[in-house]
Amino acid sequence: MNRKYRLSTALDIDDILMECTGYAIKLANEKYKFDPPLNLYEKDRWGMVGTRIDSIYPYFSDPEFYRTQPVYEGAKEFVRKLSQMTEVFVCTAVPPEFMGIRAKRIMEEFPEIPADHIYMGARKDNIHTDILFDDAMHNILTSHAKYPILMRRPWNMESTGMLAVNHYDEFLKIVEIIAESYSAKPSISETRDADIVVLVGPSGTGKSKLATRLLEAAPSFEKLQSYTTKDPTALEENAWYNYVSLENFRSMCDSGELFQSTMYAGHGYGSKKADVERILSSGKRVLTTMDICGAMSLKTQFKNVTAVYLKRNKRSLMANIIKKNSSVDDKVNRLMALEYEDKNAALCDYVISYDDYDTAFDELLSILV
Repeated sequence: MNRKYRLSTALDIDDILMECTGYAIKLANEKYKFDPPLNLYEKDRWGMVGTRIDSIYPYFSDPEFYRTQPVYEGAKEFVRKLSQMTEVFVCTAVPPEFMGIRAKRIMEEFPEIPADHIYMGARKDNIHTDILFDDAMHNILTSHAKYPILMRRPWNMESTGMLAVNHYDEFLKIVEIIAESYSAKPSISETRDADIVVLVGPSGTGKSKLATRLLEAAPSFEKLQSYTTKDPTALEENAWYNYVSLENFRSMCDSGELFQSTMYAGHGYGSKKADVERILSSGKRVLTTMDICGAMSLKTQFKNVTAVYLKRNKRSLMANIIKKNSSVDDKVNRLMALEYEDKNAALCDYVISYDDYDTAFDELLSILV
């Protein structure tokens, strides 16, 4: 098969291509008549948690469960498209006694994946591909793939700093961006014409501070206010966010009101497509600050997007995080994320390395205005 890119991708099966946790919840609700019914958000961490959600685990020892697992809507088309773009492998953890059932289902449902590209086992750190797509944080953290990408699920919402997507279209777009990252970057004339500019970088880089200065210096920009579950009294950049409760945030995610959503240091962040469209229709350029996941979502949803990665030395970042007005847990999550975030620079259109804000601001002006 002639593929568009010389890349390889390893796909998980459970909760990526086939319903697993959601299917087990459906079966448990039918059997035990829970009131209120179990829902996916109750599965908010990996493994047994000592609550009623543990009732789903017996199904993972039932061969009938693996024979009847539903394929996610859009999964077959996703695999077909991905197979045209990269070489596709499957790496799936399944009890040994059910490996035959799993292999047969994969070959029946996804004929584009060759039989000799199906690997069974939990040690996904032994798989060496360019890209890994999985929903389990421990697989993402131990992966040797150059680009491990997380599928957002309720049990991995605490993850911070790494690539994550909410649906197949976002993943396919990231594959395109990864391939393009090996080619020439856009010219300055192209970035000066960008309709949407997103500043990306780890916590402590001063994204909001630089964005605020850019708004003051370049009236052609208007800020995109995002939505967050973080307590507004703990936010140092209040002007950039609208506070919503966790319940409302989940509702906005489920309804599709947010075109991108992510968790950072334990808090939800998201943006509305309608807000972006309103700014563009007014003749203004959009300016926003996001993590790499938000930037990739913007590139998926809109054209003419420029992502600028802000890079500072680790010592400065750590000092700024420690000074933040936030909880100890929040600071720990942000510090831990620093190890992963620099990998994201290659996916951005520009990288600005700096020690002081004036230098960074001058370079931003030179490439954007």
